[in-house]
Amino acid sequence: MNTVTVYTTTRCPYCVMLKNFLADQNILFKEVNVETQPKVMHELVNKTGQMGVPQTEVNGKWVVGYDPNSIMIALNK
Repeated sequence: MNTVTVYTTTRCPYCVMLKNFLADQNILFKEVNVETQPKVMHELVNKTGQMGVPQTEVNGKWVVGYDPNSIMIALNK
């Protein structure tokens, strides 16, 4: 079973595009809004070194930005 977590903010157009892509592919994911959880944003920056969103953790691998191809590769689909 794949685990996919998407880290987003409220007004991020690429976050919306990414969530729509995952939904269209019938890929279940958990969304974490880092705007409402600054502590999580701090942890994210420490893990990935990246400030931007979306950031997606796919089975322990990180994909930064709107990058459907890398997500599909990480899912081995």
